[in-house]
Amino acid sequence: METHGLASMTDEAQLSWTALGDRTRKPPVVLLHGGPGLPDYLGEVAAMLGDLAPVYRYDQRGTGRSPWQGRHSLARHVADLAELLDTWDAPRAVLIGHSYGTDLASRFCLAHPDRVAGMLLMCGPFVGDWRTGYRAERGRRMSAAQQARRQALEEVPERTEEQEVELLTLSWFTDHADPERGWDRAAEAARRRRPVNWSMNAELGTDGRADPLDARLDELRACLPTRTELLGGAEDPRPIAVLAALGLRLDLPLTRIEGAGHEPWLERPDAVRAHLRRFVRGAVDG
Repeated sequence: METHGLASMTDEAQLSWTALGDRTRKPPVVLLHGGPGLPDYLGEVAAMLGDLAPVYRYDQRGTGRSPWQGRHSLARHVADLAELLDTWDAPRAVLIGHSYGTDLASRFCLAHPDRVAGMLLMCGPFVGDWRTGYRAERGRRMSAAQQARRQALEEVPERTEEQEVELLTLSWFTDHADPERGWDRAAEAARRRRPVNWSMNAELGTDGRADPLDARLDELRACLPTRTELLGGAEDPRPIAVLAALGLRLDLPLTRIEGAGHEPWLERPDAVRAHLRRFVRGAVDG
């Protein structure tokens, strides 16, 4: 059974959250979606785990059903998660982050290591010079016409709804291992994961470059909970080798999901479900 709620932050922002499962069980699992600037899209992942522990997810401030106007900072988003845990009466939680959500989870762990019972980092965080390989592989998966059209749409100052959907589809279809299914999935996501908060994306990107996670990896390794793992799609255009190198740096195991890209639960749901359930059982029981 799903429960929905609104949580008031100390700066009066209202964050919309959803819980699946028995909320009296501790610790809960908290799903952290990517973007930044997208609303939550991890309902299918929550459904894989709701019988093992209560699973919370939320629209980060400025997205979806959590409208907010103001300057975004990584510190404020970390504080939001801490305040949400207080709202849910959860001293500690198992964090599962996806994409940018892995960066948020890592920064939360740095700030509040005592509140993290376990952490699964899915398709991130990508550190170092990962963008060169990513851009090259994304370009390889696109035709010249698609690349030109994407660039032209990015330069449109005020896009129509149709143009926005086309831009997002062109930006996201290469994230999938299967290009034909990937186009359909990206087009569907481009209509559902809206609106994109582009200013939030830019502001948190600037904040991240000013305080790169790369520079804090030794500190992060020292405070990681015992139950911490990496998971990545082997066909993600973002180089899986970068995640492998991060695993070595942090002394973490990396699970590669073959035949899957940046959203592995869509392309290999059985493999991802089995891995997530094993991880959550161990983290909750531990």
